[in-house]
Amino acid sequence: MRRFPAFLLIFLIVSAAASRAQVAPSAEKSHSFSLTAGGMGSFFQPDYGPNRLLGVGAYADVKFTRWIQAEGEARFLRYNQFANIYEDNYLVGPRLPVFHFWKATPYAKVLIGEGKMNFQYNEAKGTFTALAYGGGIDIRVSKRLSFRAIDVEYQQWPKWISGSLAPYGVSAGVGYRIF
Repeated sequence: MRRFPAFLLIFLIVSAAASRAQVAPSAEKSHSFSLTAGGMGSFFQPDYGPNRLLGVGAYADVKFTRWIQAEGEARFLRYNQFANIYEDNYLVGPRLPVFHFWKATPYAKVLIGEGKMNFQYNEAKGTFTALAYGGGIDIRVSKRLSFRAIDVEYQQWPKWISGSLAPYGVSAGVGYRIF
């Protein structure tokens, strides 16, 4: 009788080891490379001229690992102009997901690139270095589709004509995970 519990214990251990019910432990998650591209609408205070500018843009998020990510964006603030004043931005830089809650992923970003500006009545155009600090929240709608609920951005154009310029604004959009 004493052999039966020992035999049963050995049988259960061998059965559990041989069954391999899961390929990977449930606490592990794959952090493979992914690329998400999307479009957005923006509302910005250009820090030059009386009107807030509206525009459209595109973004791409590249995920190498959980903590190594990059974002690139192009924004064209061409609507609601005053005296033909508008701004365009072309920025790229690191993106850091802060945490993941439900289907939402808040993130922070620091981007660098160039800002282009058209001055009043088309008298001049200029290209300036632009730094952008911001963050937002992406909400996963499906395996491939995500909704950029809000993206807030504060920019610095340090080498502007007579000092510096500090545009800021918000954006929202939709993204599609390509792979």
